Amino acid sequence: MPDDLTHPTDQRLTELEIKLSFTEDALDRLNEVIVRQQAQIDALVREVLALRSQAASGDAGQPPFRSLRDELPPHY
Repeated sequence: MPDDLTHPTDQRLTELEIKLSFTEDALDRLNEVIVRQQAQIDALVREVLALRSQAASGDAGQPPFRSLRDELPPHY
């Protein structure tokens, strides 16, 4: 009786299992990247909201937000 690994079906099955394990590993790494990026997006959204709130309220003790475009030099 020949070795099980020499049978074409067994070889294909082994190759598919190897590909599946690499695919699962890649998927896990991509999921980790997505989770990290979502945490960064959430932090940036909170920061933008806080900055908008500061700009709208003109925090006491801090001058209101002014764009640098409002202070163009005289030669413009």
